[in-house]
Amino acid sequence: MKSPTISVIISTYNQPEWLYKTLLGYQYQTFDSFEIVIADDGSDDRTKTVIEQFKTQTALQVIHVWHEDKGFQKTTILNKAILASNADYLIFTDGDCIPRNDFVAVHHQKRTPSFFLSGGYFKLPKTISDLITESDIKSQACFDPKWLLNLGLKKTFKLHKLCSKGFKEIMLNKYTVTKATWNGMNSSAWKEDIMAVNGFDSRMQYGGEDREFGERLVNNKVKGLQIRYSAICVHLFHLRGYKNEAAIIANLKIRAQTKKEKIIKTPFGISQL
Repeated sequence: MKSPTISVIISTYNQPEWLYKTLLGYQYQTFDSFEIVIADDGSDDRTKTVIEQFKTQTALQVIHVWHEDKGFQKTTILNKAILASNADYLIFTDGDCIPRNDFVAVHHQKRTPSFFLSGGYFKLPKTISDLITESDIKSQACFDPKWLLNLGLKKTFKLHKLCSKGFKEIMLNKYTVTKATWNGMNSSAWKEDIMAVNGFDSRMQYGGEDREFGERLVNNKVKGLQIRYSAICVHLFHLRGYKNEAAIIANLKIRAQTKKEKIIKTPFGISQL
C-alpha cells in the first residue's frame, strides 16, 4: 500500500454520533492522499462500532488507536496516535469537527518547512448539530451561511470564516487579532518537528494542553502560520464535563515553566511510551 502524504489525527471520547458525521466529512475531501488515525481516549464499544461501519464505506486507511478509560488522557492518546501514523505531515483535529471538503487540501497546500498551521472552527448550536445529515455534508450545505441562517443561526461576523475566498481570505488571515497558536481542533505540523519536541506533555489534562505543545514548537523555532479563514470545519455542540479548575491551574504552571525556561522537549511525552 502506498504511504499517505498526510495523516489526519482525530481525537475522540464517547461521541459516536458526532464522530460519524466528522468521518463523513473526510469521505468527501477533494484531496485523497491521506489516512485517518483516530486517537480514542477510552471510548466504549459504540465508538468502535461507528469506526468499523465507516471502514466498510470508505477507501481511506483508518487506524483506531485506543486505550483504557482512566480519565482525561488526551495528550497520551495523541502521542500514541502520532507513533501509529504513517505520513510525514500530520493534521490534528477533533471528532466533533466536520471538515469542509477542501480542509485536507488546504493544509497540504499551505504546509511550509519550519512552520505549523493554525486554523480555527465555527461553532454550531445543538439544534443545528443534530439536524446535519450525510446529505448536508456531501452537498456542503452545512458550510453555507444561508443554509445555517435559515435554520435559525444568529448572524455574526464569524460567518466570514465560512465564505471568505481569494483576497478577502488572505486579508482576514493576515489582519485577524487572533494569534497563530496551536489549536487542537485544526492545526498541522511536520512529524519531524513534532518528534523533536517529544509530542504532547502527558501530565496535562484539559485546558491549554494544545497551546503548551505549540509553545514548545515555537521555542524550537517552528512558528505558526494563520489559516483561520482557509481551513474550515464546523464544531458540533457538546458540553465539557471533563473541565475542572484544578487541572487548568496545574496546566498554567506547566505553560509558565515552558515559556520561562524556553523548554523544547518535554520529558513527559512520546519517549515515555
